[in-house]
Amino acid sequence: MLLAAEHLEKNYGMKRLIQDASLYLDTGDKVGIIGVNGTGKSTLLRVLARAEEPDSGTVHVFPDVQVSYLPQNPDMDPDATVLEQVFRDLPDTYRAVAEYEARTMLTRLGVPDSGQKIGTLSGGQRKRVALATALIHPADLLILDEPTNHLDMDMAAWLEDYLIRFSGGILLITHDRYFLDRVTNRIVELENGRLYSYVGGYADYLVHKAERLEAEQAGERKRQATLRREYQWIMRGARARGTKSRDRIERYEALRDQEAPAARERVQISALSGRLGRKTIELAHVSKSYGDKTVIRDFSYTLTRDDRIGVVGVNGAGKTTLLRLIAGRIQPDAGTVETGQTVRLGVFSQEGRELDPDARVLDYIHDISNRIETPEGTFSASQMLEKFLFSGDLQHQFIGKLSGGEKRRLYLLSVLMQAPNVLLLDEPTNDLDVETLTILEDYLASFPGIVIAVSHDRYFLDKVAHTIFEVCPGGAVRQYTGNFSDYLEKRVPADKPAQAKAGKADKPQKPGNRPQKLKFSFNEQREFDHIDEELEALAQKLAACEADIAAAGNDYVKLQELLARKEELEREQEHKMERWVYLNELAEKIAAQNGG
Repeated sequence: MLLAAEHLEKNYGMKRLIQDASLYLDTGDKVGIIGVNGTGKSTLLRVLARAEEPDSGTVHVFPDVQVSYLPQNPDMDPDATVLEQVFRDLPDTYRAVAEYEARTMLTRLGVPDSGQKIGTLSGGQRKRVALATALIHPADLLILDEPTNHLDMDMAAWLEDYLIRFSGGILLITHDRYFLDRVTNRIVELENGRLYSYVGGYADYLVHKAERLEAEQAGERKRQATLRREYQWIMRGARARGTKSRDRIERYEALRDQEAPAARERVQISALSGRLGRKTIELAHVSKSYGDKTVIRDFSYTLTRDDRIGVVGVNGAGKTTLLRLIAGRIQPDAGTVETGQTVRLGVFSQEGRELDPDARVLDYIHDISNRIETPEGTFSASQMLEKFLFSGDLQHQFIGKLSGGEKRRLYLLSVLMQAPNVLLLDEPTNDLDVETLTILEDYLASFPGIVIAVSHDRYFLDKVAHTIFEVCPGGAVRQYTGNFSDYLEKRVPADKPAQAKAGKADKPQKPGNRPQKLKFSFNEQREFDHIDEELEALAQKLAACEADIAAAGNDYVKLQELLARKEELEREQEHKMERWVYLNELAEKIAAQNGG
């Protein structure tokens, strides 16, 4: 056993976050913690990591068990270099052994310059440095608070693989449901101060939780039926005052005083939008650069009224820039963006609107709109807050006292209260709990307007998107029809010209009954004739690169260059192998068609 936490209690003022909670972890346990924002998930992790004391109860980490903890808001030295921060709490002897691994990990996480000062990094880069710090630390137990935030899809896939192979115990908070399904073997939900444990990943959790809730409701229905029967017996006025009658009355009172299952709060969002006219937003040959870096190049697109677009790409590629161009918040260097008169934008930005910590929750929403029309009727600001799980007491709370997730939920409501008909969502899934995400997905499915969402949440994009825009390094924007899973199947490798793989996949065949005769094009024939030689040459280059890596010793600058070169060669080799398979299969079909 790695950790035993028993009978934990934790309160903040009058709010009870954790109530008589116990949790045990063995080697090999990979536990995901979920729950509505503000329920105390991060507090629970701090208590389990012994970064904060419980009000009562015990947390026991067994002898010789090393714990590595990634907090939600890591403490970092702005004057330290990236590498100094990673090894800050570790002895120099360990740095000598693990420095190469740390540099490789940082490169994987998009922070290749390990000599850069922490103070010069973006918020996302800082979180990734903190993640590398937690992972490089020798550990039997990893405790990770939102490790997937600020990771692009390739980074998240790498982290998944790393944690799947990790042989110790893992305790983590994440709202990435695919990540939960692939990494965890147990889900623990924090609800109304209590912990509920479910064996399996996220899909298993959904099944088991539904079964638990049904069992609870069945038990409650039975209790209420018994109470009605006993109440009628008492009201008839039992003549006897013997022991049996007194016992029956006491049993009735005990049953009456028994605590019923807590009513489950649920975010409810009705579609709030204004009418959208025929003209929406049209981008014509739009380009945008910062210095000598082009982030959007010659992009044209006209939004249709039912567009559901997911925007993907590596960190720094220009996804947020594309959203800001569409919103008119920045101007293109070339091209035009024309917006129709009826367009009402709702922009949920990555950094979020500045929320005044000294304002009260109700006043903040009331200042945006006191009343809102929905398909269910007219609701006041207070009623809309209730729908978003802000109870009467919480509505009069100062914004500065809300949790990070509660602030994001409040910010989301503030965007929807403006009744937009075009929603631009930049990383909407960050810091929103799983339940709120599920309801947001349902809301977007019925939203009578345009939705464009930048997200690294694969589950979210599978549920919401009908089209994927991939913003590539260099500024090209590639378009794919379908959700994220469809995009993965059709995705064009980064080193391949962006001709119509996306377009070809969706282009209907010309009508006609006669099947087209298979044959190589001129370029395919030339490629087929030389592809074996090219694959052999690539294999030799890779072997030479690996030999150079082995000989580089402690020259870390050269090592980084060689590792980048190796990754580039491996990508090229993978692409060539795909082409080899395709061309050889085509050659076999042509031979069969021509009678051998």
